[in-house]
Amino acid sequence: MSVIVSVKNLSKQFNEIRAVDDLSFSIHEGDIYGFLGQNGAGKSTTIRMLLTLIKPTSGEINIFGKELQSNRNEILGKTGAIIERPDMYKYLSAFDNLAIFAKMSGVPVKRSFIMERLDMVGLAERHNSKVRTFSQGMKQRLGIAIALVHDPRLIILDEPTNGLDPQGIADMRNLILGLSRDMGKTVLVSSHLLSEIEVIANRMIIINKGKKITEGSVAELLNPSNTVVHLESTDNNNAWAVLQQTKWSADAVHNGAYIQVTMHKTELPQMVSALSTAGVGIISVKPRHSLEDYFLSLTNSGAHA
Repeated sequence: MSVIVSVKNLSKQFNEIRAVDDLSFSIHEGDIYGFLGQNGAGKSTTIRMLLTLIKPTSGEINIFGKELQSNRNEILGKTGAIIERPDMYKYLSAFDNLAIFAKMSGVPVKRSFIMERLDMVGLAERHNSKVRTFSQGMKQRLGIAIALVHDPRLIILDEPTNGLDPQGIADMRNLILGLSRDMGKTVLVSSHLLSEIEVIANRMIIINKGKKITEGSVAELLNPSNTVVHLESTDNNNAWAVLQQTKWSADAVHNGAYIQVTMHKTELPQMVSALSTAGVGIISVKPRHSLEDYFLSLTNSGAHA
């Protein structure tokens, strides 16, 4: 599958602050690519460089196989984006907003075309409603319709679920999945809702303090055979001795307050049974395998992205 976005050794310096530090990653055609990191990790700065809103201090950005700065207009003509909350004319209807942005993009303003785009994001029935009457979720969906108006190949969404209620988050999730599955779009989505990225993304990157921590397919990074289990018992030394006689000995680490064992999640009952049979009093067994757990283990922090 072809590479749509290639970032190599990208850095951005703001006076004494290095917001992005030697960052490299690639996004393949058709990906829903999750972009994760704590607040201040450099996500928004990177996205702004991808959209030529700010210039890199150093490094390379190639999109659609071409260098970004020297092919800016051509590349941005194939890219749609929502950065933070989309700006709209709140006293105009959804239809009129989309028509204005279509005209600005050089797209012929035909009623059938505008209605088709509104239908894609579930707003066709509210096409005559003024935007000021919309919920935040509806405004976000209209923002995506605006980003789609020129039929881009690449869509960049920076925190698209910010400020949404649970129903709005679910609607946005389904919309993003549809962009990839039904329309064949490549989507870069930055989000602090790690559980959502776990559901929608097929590949992802985690950055911390401007640096890449890890990148790869979600399926591989969250492989059930790599479930990390934290075990606490009444006597961890005894539990450790018992585990040394089992098949999990090579994948166990004694951390004092608890024992950490890496295993396939289906083996957890076997381990508990082996310890109980040996008379080990088990206080707690905590599998850590969700994206949030994985993220926190890599960034060594309790803060969300």
